[in-house]
This record gives sequence, structure tokens and C-alpha cells, in this order.
Amino acid sequence: MGSSRPVWLALAASAGLLSASTTAVWEINSFAEFAKGRLQSLSLHQDGRLALAPHLDLLLATEQAVVWSMVEARDGSLWVATGHRGKVFRIDTAGKAELVWSAPEPEVFALAAAADGSVFAASSPDGKIYRIHHGKAEEYYSPGAKYVWRLLATEEGVLYAGTGDRGRVYRITAPGKGELYFDSGQTHITALALDPQGRLLAGSEPNGIIYRISAPHKAFALYDASLPEIRSLRVAPDGTIYAGAMGGSLTQKNLPSSPGAPASPLSGPSISVTVTEQVDQAQIGADLRPKPTVDTNKAPLMQPAATYPAVVELGGAEKSALYRINPDHTVETLWSSQEENLYDLVLWQDEVLFSTDGQGRIYRLDRNRRLTLLAQTGEGETTKLKLAGAGLVAGTGTMGKVFRLTPSVARQGIYESPVHDAGAVAQWGQISWRASKCAACSLTFRTRSGNSARPDQTWSDWSDPVANPIGALTSSPNARFYQWRAEFAGDGVQSPVLTAVSVAYLPQNHTPVVRSIQVTTQQVAVAASSAVKTAANASAAYTITVTDSGESTPQTSAGSPVQTVGRSSAQQIQISWQAEDPDNDPLTYALYYRGEDENEWKLLRAGFGETSLTFDGAIFADGKYLFRVVASDKTVNALGRAREAELVSAPVLFDYTPPQVSARLLRYEGGKAELEMTASDSSSALRRAEYSADGGAWAPLAPVDGIIDGRQERFLLTLPRLSAGEHVVVFRVYDSAGNPGLAKVIVR
Repeated sequence: MGSSRPVWLALAASAGLLSASTTAVWEINSFAEFAKGRLQSLSLHQDGRLALAPHLDLLLATEQAVVWSMVEARDGSLWVATGHRGKVFRIDTAGKAELVWSAPEPEVFALAAAADGSVFAASSPDGKIYRIHHGKAEEYYSPGAKYVWRLLATEEGVLYAGTGDRGRVYRITAPGKGELYFDSGQTHITALALDPQGRLLAGSEPNGIIYRISAPHKAFALYDASLPEIRSLRVAPDGTIYAGAMGGSLTQKNLPSSPGAPASPLSGPSISVTVTEQVDQAQIGADLRPKPTVDTNKAPLMQPAATYPAVVELGGAEKSALYRINPDHTVETLWSSQEENLYDLVLWQDEVLFSTDGQGRIYRLDRNRRLTLLAQTGEGETTKLKLAGAGLVAGTGTMGKVFRLTPSVARQGIYESPVHDAGAVAQWGQISWRASKCAACSLTFRTRSGNSARPDQTWSDWSDPVANPIGALTSSPNARFYQWRAEFAGDGVQSPVLTAVSVAYLPQNHTPVVRSIQVTTQQVAVAASSAVKTAANASAAYTITVTDSGESTPQTSAGSPVQTVGRSSAQQIQISWQAEDPDNDPLTYALYYRGEDENEWKLLRAGFGETSLTFDGAIFADGKYLFRVVASDKTVNALGRAREAELVSAPVLFDYTPPQVSARLLRYEGGKAELEMTASDSSSALRRAEYSADGGAWAPLAPVDGIIDGRQERFLLTLPRLSAGEHVVVFRVYDSAGNPGLAKVIVR
């Protein structure tokens, strides 16, 4: 997290805890990490400095769902348009607010101030453009469009309107007098501005194109953005264009909707829209350009009646971006985000101010591209920004409010860190921080913890405040999740400045797990005939595995859990295992064995880190043996915290002794010979028997009881047509380990 940890933080974090080798440190010391928390009356600078922000004054709580548009009239008053009841408010220069007009449609997306002091307002859907003068609204122009997204009034008295669901621009010169000025072929015109030469600029959706319109039906595409919607356009005096774009992480999921409902544009977070029953809902909702989420904890304003295409967010994609288009048409990306949507922007001196939906944040980007999180309204999104009078005014969504940023610094502020997941129940230690001081300032911390991912009523209360920056213990109980809060206090001019916070904690040590044990044989060179080697090889390709569930891989399709190891097939035995530690601690192992008829485990080797051990198989006499692996994390955990786990293998049968085989001739008459063969093994069951007559091919031989499955078996062999003379019959029997026993009978 952030840059490398300062030495003072490391020392403070490790002091007084049980074991430095297992202490973890959670640190925040960068813009990216601080920005994950919640800021109240605080600013965050790009170099990671957190301080008290410009004071936010609440000018108006509209009691509406969202502020769509704001404009400053000629008399200095601020006009505010809202949804979803289509209200227009006026705030005079003294800060007094009044409701001026309620539109017949549920949304007023656009406002524009005329040179004569009147204000234009556009309602949607299927609405009109109205002129509000002396508190009275009259219809001014009807573009015949479903939506009017933007209005722009010029000093010459011309009014431009950007519309959807056909992306057109209308030029309006007088009441009822207007013309189609430009048809983009896009679905929506979402932004309008004028350049220093008086040429109209327009942004579109869904292809995110910025047009420069120099004459009726004559346009040049300045930029085709990678994001689908151009949300805001602002032009500097030198002709540099700043554009905010969004919608890059959103796509549509087509769901049943009302007949005639248009496809939802790719913009903003998903919307919940309610309208009166008299309005056709197929004409609204899915195409509402800004899409704030209505506070579901409040009673609905009106009754919903339709389902719209769902907006689905794609993780890891770019959501929004801020572009700069230079006068030579080169383009730079000044800022982009995968987490926040950019809603609006304004230019102030050499800086760009823009707003997002990240807790209603307002950012400042200076001429050197240094970013400052200037303020946070605490609402779901800051939808509009306006430079009005001597300051910046911000309109919000979730609930439509209007704030003004004042030149004075807030006297108090609170920062709540993101919740930290220790991965397991942890002992929380000292919290340390680095901050600059001022005489009239103070900075204190509180902490809390819990075992749910989000703080709720099951979490502990905030601790008592601590003020020792070099390391203070708090009373937060052991738990998996943890959060801290910094409380800033200033004098209205100065502020404490926080640059780094470090929390030390000791996670619960988890028990390692031994997943499986595998016993394999390794053949070595031995002096033996090729026939014996062939038989041995058939047996040597053998592996048995026992897992932590107690199941083992079968020796045969019948599923016997016992592995048999013979001398002819292997002289070395390899025991290997799989083990892991949930905390990624290094493990050491001990390997034990005992015979099936023994009571105590014998140590083969201890204190090693490898996960296998190879040894001479001859050290085991014939019989069944068990192997036990013990894994421990004691090398990195203090006494009393170390954990160990073990697993025992399935029985392994060592059988080096071949079967005892005897054979005899029972009778021989008229070329017919009857022979008897008996075989026995002291360690393992017999598995295969065969015979060869006069050096011929080996032929299988069945026992008297029909199945070779015991340690002792009896066989009868009849050779009905032997020629005159002497014959030799050889018997061969294999035990489970592949050890062969042989016997010979001469027939005369």
C-alpha cells in the first residue's frame, strides 16, 4: 500500500507485540489509499496530504431526487432544475430559495439564461422548451423530440437545444421559430458549448464524438472518444476544449420493457424512476441521461409502473475520463477512473474542477496535472458544477441538494478509513500516524473492529480518542475487520495535515494442513535375469496416496488400501506429501514410521523443509508399516502460537521374500501326466501362477479353489498328450510384491 514504509512507522508498529516476525502492518500514506475512505469536510492532495477542506454551505435542499441543471441568471440569482417531479427553483443573491415553476413533465434536464434576464427550461419526456420571465413560464419552442438534454443561450439571443432519442441540434431564434441545425446520426446530443470563434461544439452518445458545427448541417468531428458518452464540454479562452466522458464500464442487459421504450443509454449508475400515472412510462426512464440511484429508504414520490433495460457494470473497465483537446486538435487524457463516473466540469483560472459519483466528490486538477480531492458532498453523486458569484456551487443526486464552497476552511472534519480485512481474527495493536501541527489545531483517532465485512450493529463502539502519534493502543477487541477514524479540528484558517497512518496487528495463526501422503518405489540396478526384471517392472510402476480426508488411491480396481513393496522391484522408498499453511508460513516436517504390530512411532527424520524423503527400503523387514508426517510452523511463530498438523499413510506392505513353491508328479500313464504344485508366502497374498512345459511359453494356472487370493494355494495340472521320453515342467508363482517362486518337476 502506497510507498515504502517509513522507519518510524515500522518501529512503532512492532513495539510491544508478541512476535515481530509475525506482526503485520496496515499502512495508508498515499492519495490512492486515502481516497478509498470517507471524507467529511476534508481535502486530499495528490501527494497524500489530508487536511480540512473549504467549507460547504447548504444553499438548498430541494426535497427532490436529483439536481439536473443549474444556471446563473443576469441578476446573479441561481436557478436549479430537478427531477423526478420537474421542479425549477431560484436562489437569490441573499441565499433565499423559492420554487418558481413545476413542469407538466417529470424531468427538467436543461436550463439556460437569456440576455434579457429570463431563463429557458426544457422538460422531458416529449416535453417542450419554456421561457420563464417574472415568475411565469410560457411555451417557447417545441422541437418534437423525446428528450431535450442541453440548452445553450448566446449573447445574440440564439438558443441551441441538444436532443434525443434522435441526436439533433436545433437553433431557435424566437418564440416558435427554430430550425434543425445539425443531425448527428447519433442517439443523443449530451453536451453543448461555444468556442471563442462562436462555433458550436456538441458531444454525443453512444459513440462519444465531439463535433464542431460551423454552419447549418456542416460539422467537423474533433474527437471520437473510446467512452460512449460525452457528458460535459468546457472551452478555455485560448480555444482549448475540456471534455468529460463516461459510460465505459456499463452495458445493457435487455429485459422486458414497456412497448415503445427506447434502449437505455450507457451512462451513469442505474436509475430508479417514478412518475405520475398520467404519464406514459414507456417514454421515460430508460433514456434518462444522468442516472442517480433514488434513495430507497425514503417513500416513493410516485407510483412506478414499468421495467426498463438493466444497466450492468463490467469490472476492470474504464468508467470515465477527462480529456483536453488542444487548439491543434491533439488530445490528452488528463484523468481517468475505473471506479468513478465523471458528471460535470468547470474551468477556474488555470485549473479544472470536476465532479463524480464517488460519495459526491469534487476534484481539482491544476495546470501541472496535480490532483486534489477538494471536497466531498456526502451524497451519491455530484451531478452539476457551476461557477456562480464568487464561488463554486455544486448540485447533487440521491437527494437533490445545492452546496456552495466558501473561501474559509472548515473548522472540523472527519476521515473514516476503508475497512481492513486481516484475513482472520487478529489482535489489534498500536496505531501511529504522521501529521504536521499548528497551534490552534488538533488531531485525534478512534478505532473499532468487528467480524462482518461492513460495519454494523455487531461491531464494537468507537474507542476512546487517542492523541499520541508515535504509537497508542486502543481498546478495540480482537476481530477480523478493523477501521480507524481521524478527527480534525482547526481555527477556520489553519488545519492539521495528515500524511501517513500505520496500524500493527497480529493475525490468528492458522493450523497447517497436510493434504496427502504418497509412497512410491524407485527401482535401482540389480543383478537379475531379464525375465525377472520384466516381471518386476510390471509391479514397480505403483503409487499409493492417502489424503487428509482419509481416502487412498486403490492398488487395483478392487480398491485395496495396502501397498506392497518387494525387493525385486525397488531398493529405495520415497515418501512425499503435500502440505500448506493458510498464513503462508514456512513449514518444517518430521517423518515417523511404525510396524502394524508395533505401538510406538519411530522417528526417521525431523526439522527439514523438504516435502519428500528417500531411504533404503532394505531397512524394513517384511511386514506392514504406516508412515506419519507432522507439519509445523514453529520456526516463525512464538511459543504457544505455533501450530502443527499430521497425516498417517495407508498401510504399506514390505515383502522381500519370494513364495515357497513345491511340485510333484502324481501319476504318469499313457502319455497323460498329472502334477500337483503348492505355494505359500509368509508376508503377502499370492497373485499369479503359471507353468512352462519343455521350455515353452508360460501359460496361466488356476488354483484348485478357482481364485488366487490367499497366502497358500494348491494347484493341479494335467498334461494329456505327452510324447514318449523325458519332459520338464517348471512352475512359477508371484506374490503381491512381484517376488517370484519357482519349482521344477521331471516327468519320465
